Amino acid sequence: MEALVDPRPLRGEPISLDLLNTRWRGDQLFHDPDGLAIWLASNGLTDRAPDSEATLGALLRTRDALLALRTDPDNPDAADALNAVLAHGRIRRVLGPDGLPHDEPDVTDPTWLPAWLAADDYLRLLARDPGRIRECVHENCILTFFDTSQNGRRRWCDMARCGNRAKAARHYAQQTKEAQKG
Repeated sequence: MEALVDPRPLRGEPISLDLLNTRWRGDQLFHDPDGLAIWLASNGLTDRAPDSEATLGALLRTRDALLALRTDPDNPDAADALNAVLAHGRIRRVLGPDGLPHDEPDVTDPTWLPAWLAADDYLRLLARDPGRIRECVHENCILTFFDTSQNGRRRWCDMARCGNRAKAARHYAQQTKEAQKG
């Protein structure tokens, strides 16, 4: 079987933001017949959750709740929707084979595991630093990222993609302005 390739321009973000980023190009990824399988593989969940309509439905509900919270963090309906996803599981503390404590997700229905992990991850990011969850400032980009830069001033999802476009547009505007003066 040929390996499925994730076509999205920004990968490697925490799972909650990666789920938000499935909206890229008009939700193209989840409309592709292999889209859910690609997303599950990109997040290391291929063997842990089924590639099914039920899994996709749970993810879409979670994505809608996350998007509503990004738009309005004080939205009680969005908080309720995210809490409804979280009600499908919990963290269970176990003693691992290495003799150290581990936190394991305990989700009884595997179709909810990816959605639950994304919802739980979003809470983790909020607890870590909600100000570092950012949307790309490029006017034509809808991608979300977690700013891990040392100074916390990252503005673009990807410097090579959106950052260079913004710089090129500024340069072009400056050249046009100078040409009109001269």
